[in-house]
Amino acid sequence: MLQQILNDMYIEPDLLAELSEEQKQVLFFKMREEQVRRWKEREAKLEKQEAGKGKTKKVSKKTVSWMKSSDNDVWVWVMGEHPDDKTYDQICDEIMAERAALQAQKEADELRAKKEAELEKRFSGLYLEQEEAARKEEARKAAALEQSRQEELKKREAEERRKAEEELKRLEEERAQQIYLDLKQVNHQKKGQDKEEKAWQDSLRKSKAADQRRRSLAKQTIDDHRRRSVKALERGKVAAMMKNFGAKKSAPPPQPKPRNLTLASEPIQQKPGMHRSLSTSSREEIIRWFKEEQTLRVCLQQDESRVAPWFHGIITREEAEDLLKSGSAGSFLVRVSERIFGYVLSYRSQDEFKHFLIDVTDGCFMLLGDQIKFTSLGELVVYHQEEPLTPSGGERLVNACGQKPGTVDYADLFT
Repeated sequence: MLQQILNDMYIEPDLLAELSEEQKQVLFFKMREEQVRRWKEREAKLEKQEAGKGKTKKVSKKTVSWMKSSDNDVWVWVMGEHPDDKTYDQICDEIMAERAALQAQKEADELRAKKEAELEKRFSGLYLEQEEAARKEEARKAAALEQSRQEELKKREAEERRKAEEELKRLEEERAQQIYLDLKQVNHQKKGQDKEEKAWQDSLRKSKAADQRRRSLAKQTIDDHRRRSVKALERGKVAAMMKNFGAKKSAPPPQPKPRNLTLASEPIQQKPGMHRSLSTSSREEIIRWFKEEQTLRVCLQQDESRVAPWFHGIITREEAEDLLKSGSAGSFLVRVSERIFGYVLSYRSQDEFKHFLIDVTDGCFMLLGDQIKFTSLGELVVYHQEEPLTPSGGERLVNACGQKPGTVDYADLFT
């Protein structure tokens, strides 16, 4: 299943909706690794072709470096996470106040220039008239009287300039307040009309939470992989010893073993005549795939006496949730996916339903994005009755959800 997705580099939206948040993150990382691998292969092929033609590849001097934090990880600052960061409304208010002040200052400067021109014109005329009068009455008036008139004229000019400046300041403050109120009213109306703003904020919060989960998942992956792999190996060895000691049937299946999920170099194998498609797999194709490629023991109990009570046929997500809603937290079932060649583990937690895709590769079964392979669905169920499904979720399989009374939804898989 994972190999199909990486081969097509596409997944149906309905199928993507059935993934948990952890599986979506793992799927994103694997698709990104596949893109990088294909790019490196293409670059190596081009270098080989150019070397054969005698050309030398130009070395690019452009590089990109990222600032790193103390834990040697890329340093990222998200606005709003720090307690000292301002809220969105505070930032908007400050921007609107700044715009209002700039607009008011601009209008005040224009009005000041106009007033200055009027004052200069007015007082330049007064100066000319005073000088002309002084020349006509120079014989009759003393120099002290002329000086007194000039001082008085300057005092009048200073007083009028002071009054004009006070008037300009008052108008500037009133204009700034008016512009601020207008901008705030427009912003308030925009908030009321824009219904998508709240959805964007919710999406932003979810994105931040997803980033936080990805960071914690990356730190826990190595330790969790080692711990779970060792336990799986030990459990597989004990099961094999017990089965070899008391079984009268066929030899035990291969032991589950941890493996690396990087599928970049693994070829995608398909059975002749079986076309695997993510978007066009019909119910008939899935039934044919189950009969031709799957064996009966994949859905049996550990003692292989009968079909496990948790196994269900090709049922939808809604039908699975309808079966689980009557059970308690920890109830689960395994169903054949109705959209892709594989299985889905449907689980009921305390507050919601979760669905985990089970990938089928080379006859082994694993949760999409997990680190451990199993030889049957029964081994996978037994293992996760003690170990959680996800490193951070803590979900354990407790109660198997069986069939509805009087119905068997997997009959068409065996007829």
